[in-house]
Amino acid sequence: MMRFALAPLVLLLMAAAPLKPAGVPAPPPAPPIIIAHRGASAERPEHTLAAYERAIEQGADFIEPDLVPTKDHQLVARHENEISGTTDVASHPEFADRKTTKTIDGESITGWFTEDFTLAELKTLRAKERLPQLRVANAAFDGQFDIPTLTEIIALAKAASARSGRTIGIYPETKHPSYFKGIGLPIEPVLLAALKAASWTTAEAPVFIQSFEVDNLKALKTQTGVRLIQLMGAKGKSADGYDYAALASAEGLKQVATYAAGIGPERVMIIPRGPDGKLGQPTSLVRDAHAAGLEVHPWTFRPENYFLPVDFMRGNDPRAIGDGEAEIRAYLATGIDGLFSDSTATAARALAQPERR
Repeated sequence: MMRFALAPLVLLLMAAAPLKPAGVPAPPPAPPIIIAHRGASAERPEHTLAAYERAIEQGADFIEPDLVPTKDHQLVARHENEISGTTDVASHPEFADRKTTKTIDGESITGWFTEDFTLAELKTLRAKERLPQLRVANAAFDGQFDIPTLTEIIALAKAASARSGRTIGIYPETKHPSYFKGIGLPIEPVLLAALKAASWTTAEAPVFIQSFEVDNLKALKTQTGVRLIQLMGAKGKSADGYDYAALASAEGLKQVATYAAGIGPERVMIIPRGPDGKLGQPTSLVRDAHAAGLEVHPWTFRPENYFLPVDFMRGNDPRAIGDGEAEIRAYLATGIDGLFSDSTATAARALAQPERR
């Protein structure tokens, strides 16, 4: 009796359900995203609006600011909170007495630090190329650009999205979160407030928040819906005590998946280099991460010979531009979901190659 009583209901549900036309293929997977590492930093001084603008012009999907706080608890984009290598602070006599030595994540560092300057003071400084020996052409832009705030970077991404008709996202990194929390300048509340003001609060927002630490990502999981990325180095531990090798194991990745949407591993964790300096065979990291439901966005692809595997160098000059496209294509073949690149143009060309399909 029960079987016959349910039959009309089953037929009714089948009739109401939309039918998939025969022969219609499943939609293709989304192409890997290009994350402009500190902007187009192979062509402009990193973490400047000019570097971000250049990356967007060349096809970046996301622009990446490393975030550090100011004395008055604003967030600005710098590779590190120590700024002597990326600004002209040393040439400002009015700030000579700010030079100091601090211990950050266990390392003693001497210089000038963003947390000792108000935003107004930092805005009087000008950016300079961090790697002038390798990126000689970039040094020509020294002194032209100021230090951008997170608010300015969000505004840039939104304006570029409106202008281009494609969505440009941001991929901020919380730098030294335990250190800054310890001195009363936590990064996360200011970052979340800025994202809320931009109406970027869900997993659909064009935002990934990344960190080399673990506990701040776990806390962020309870405070925002935006996607989180666990960064990993090939060696060592995070500043809050988590072993990266353990995190990258098949079991560790399952734990990462409880709070993050993906991982950002150092690229040699995916394809190690052999004793000869050439690319070796891929590890199981991408496969294991995907099995755990995680995306994989390796860092960082750079076009100069100095950073490339031997098999992709061109000539012997470390400053020369090698075959970065070929290196990226080798990684695309492993199934990565995105990549950090100093050269958006190189990444875009690699993605355009038929071999990746």
